[in-house]
Amino acid sequence: MIEITVHDASGKPTGKVEVDEQLLGGEVRHALLKQAYVRYHANRRLGTAKTKSRSETSYSTKKLYKQKGTGNARRGDRGANILRGGGRAMAKRPRSFRQDMPRQMRRLANRNALLAKAVDNEIKLFEGVSFDKPSTKQFKALADALGIDRTCLFATEDARTPTVASARNLDDIDVTQIDRLNVFDVLNHRYLIADRAEFEAYLGRLEDKASHRKVADVSADDITQAAEAASQQGA
Repeated sequence: MIEITVHDASGKPTGKVEVDEQLLGGEVRHALLKQAYVRYHANRRLGTAKTKSRSETSYSTKKLYKQKGTGNARRGDRGANILRGGGRAMAKRPRSFRQDMPRQMRRLANRNALLAKAVDNEIKLFEGVSFDKPSTKQFKALADALGIDRTCLFATEDARTPTVASARNLDDIDVTQIDRLNVFDVLNHRYLIADRAEFEAYLGRLEDKASHRKVADVSADDITQAAEAASQQGA
């Protein structure tokens, strides 16, 4: 079990939240995290860049001057890539940078990113904090009390609260819904902060999904074993 300290508005520890490592992958899988991060980053690329090659320029294909006798270097047409305004060597073409990844690996990478943050003590939980109206100054004081000195990702259930409105005015803090946490956003920020109740509810949903998957796997094994037994009896 990994223990994550919970703080109040002044930064004083008020409790701890225990996280099961097995729920988040058991150990930090660096190769998996890198693969998932690179995939997410590549899938965000539009791939629409295009430049003209030598054959696509609008210049004449006439040779600029004769091959020999001028004393100058050999020169072809005006669209050569070494001339100003000429075509580009190895011109860019629209292409897709999209990478695929199995669904189970993607889900494991998202959970494993949380484990990496928990191991490095970069998950900051708070409780008993509520804003009646947006106040950037109060949220900045909360971030300072939690020891946030680098980029930070604020995960929350509802993105329309005064707390979220307060956090969005700070340059180094980004806001996301806690159910949409992914490996790219988590690893792209130094810290992850969340409310204790919302974080525990999120872990509970992960446990429910894990238990459903185990039940489904057991059911599939039972069906396979029953089919094999039936075939043996028929033989």
